[in-house]
Amino acid sequence: MPVRKSAAEVEQRRQEALRLVTGVGEVRIDELAHRLGVSVMTAHRDLDDLQSRNLLQKRRGVAAAFSTVQRESSLRLREHVNAEFKAAIAEPLLDLVAPGDTVLIDCGSTLFPFVRALSEVEQLQVVTNSLRVSYLLSESATVTLLGDRFYPEFESCAGPEVLRQLDRFRVDVAFLTATCVHNGGLSHPVREYAENKEGFVAAAGRSVLAVDGGKFGRTATYAHGDLSGYGTLITDDNAPRDQLRAAEKRGIEVRAVATG
Repeated sequence: MPVRKSAAEVEQRRQEALRLVTGVGEVRIDELAHRLGVSVMTAHRDLDDLQSRNLLQKRRGVAAAFSTVQRESSLRLREHVNAEFKAAIAEPLLDLVAPGDTVLIDCGSTLFPFVRALSEVEQLQVVTNSLRVSYLLSESATVTLLGDRFYPEFESCAGPEVLRQLDRFRVDVAFLTATCVHNGGLSHPVREYAENKEGFVAAAGRSVLAVDGGKFGRTATYAHGDLSGYGTLITDDNAPRDQLRAAEKRGIEVRAVATG
């Protein structure tokens, strides 16, 4: 009699299916079932679940990834991607915060598990442009939400008013994410967010960048500086070594966490 998989094991298999589909853009469902070592019926159930979370598209006989633009422009598509990495970096990031710090937190979904863990740290002053971060920390920290134009696809605000409001704060440490990292350069598909990220780094005493290995080797339209503005880069053990060497040459501490 087959052993029933735990919920965690099922989710791990579904995340693997998502990685396989995203990696090539489109996969036949019977081929996907073979690569995962499951029945076609099980593959259909997994894909139905992923589609219900808006993580991929299921068509006649195939599973298809959303385009890069679709993925990067919608928080709901990104939140459940690379869940192991996001969970694994929560503790290393938490080690960089001290009670009483003023902490600036970017709006990337990569930081959500870390943000939940921040509720353990006492007397934090949190500054953020993220509505989700504000909700998650509203009962455990003093939170200031920076406002300008609201982008519902990112659940956050961006624009010059965000940076004007930030001038009122002395920030101990800023935690940011990146959409694209290429040879040490950073870029984002939305100009306002690129400008805000550059301003966040300039406003902080020290800055930490959290980015999974899949973001390396990619570029987007709007540059926002390079890795030299950061003291620490936290990524995973799948990040390309040549890209990490580019970071190390800039004097950045690189931490690669194991995710599998």
